[in-house]
Amino acid sequence: MWRSWPAGRIYTTWKRSWAFDGRPGRALPVPLLCRYMVPAMPARAALTRMSSWIQLSVTVRNDLVERVGEQLEAAGALAVTLQDAAAELLVEPEPGAAPLWQQVQVVALFDADCDSAAIIRGLHAQPALAGVPVQVGQLADCDWSGTWRDSFRPTRFGQRLWVCPVDAPAPDGAGVVLRLDPGNAFGTGTHATTAMCLEWLDAHPPLRGAVIDYGCGSGILAIAAVLLGAAQAYAVDIDPQALQATRANARLNGVEAALDIRLPADLPPQPLDLVMANILANPLQRLAGELVVRLRPGGSIIMTGIIAGQEGAVMAAYADCIDFAPPLRRAEWIFLSGTKHSSGAACKAGR
Repeated sequence: MWRSWPAGRIYTTWKRSWAFDGRPGRALPVPLLCRYMVPAMPARAALTRMSSWIQLSVTVRNDLVERVGEQLEAAGALAVTLQDAAAELLVEPEPGAAPLWQQVQVVALFDADCDSAAIIRGLHAQPALAGVPVQVGQLADCDWSGTWRDSFRPTRFGQRLWVCPVDAPAPDGAGVVLRLDPGNAFGTGTHATTAMCLEWLDAHPPLRGAVIDYGCGSGILAIAAVLLGAAQAYAVDIDPQALQATRANARLNGVEAALDIRLPADLPPQPLDLVMANILANPLQRLAGELVVRLRPGGSIIMTGIIAGQEGAVMAAYADCIDFAPPLRRAEWIFLSGTKHSSGAACKAGR
């Protein structure tokens, strides 16, 4: 069965992921779209001694993925990743679900001195995989974390807010500077959904307010809110790794005192001035009651992670409680902002 590799860390973005071996500047390259699987490693030295890897790639139906992955792991794969083989968009999995595309490209990395012919023979020995095409290539080593760092540059959102890598100089005249470690790639502002949230925050700074970032990832929205004047921010996520990344980025920005990092179940029942949720449409609908009850009458809510065409259903879930501004769109993503009814009466969101 699949196992996570406990000696390393996986940092995932919308388009890329790297499995780090724990040493600065070293990483096992694991490019993928949306999902990864990394087998348990018998020795970390396997990652640190290689100057290149052999990469095997095979495309199969989703019901064969686990069989292929286990065969590759048994043959000594250092990492196995899954990629969409047919440009099929998967969004909105149910909690605990791990859906796969109909056609999946399984990519495995091996030591450079592996016997690729023997590995292919082992795959073809299984009746369901007999004759399946296998692509073999060599992947040269480089500073994979640096590759990601090169793509993350100081970026302005709105008029004042800049997001910068931790070791990059801020542009001259930059107003409010938010520093992030590019390794903690849960959100850097490069995705349209995060960018729209940051631009809204820059235009509507939550001065002396109390806010919540629900599904905080890297903590970028909560940290931005504090830097723009919020007195207190809750950063909430169900993923402990996201909470760890948020703590690290809070330290980088000197906002630990104003940032309260928690699991959702640990939130106090305090009504807040601003609710931010950059997640997905189905969770936004399911969480409508939870999010609205966190918002004081007259408070603001911003939501995104919504694919164009889904905004009507999301807005309907909040219609009894929230007066929405016209939706904004960037590429295929929708951004919603609104205000809770000032009386708070007859609010039945999500019921």
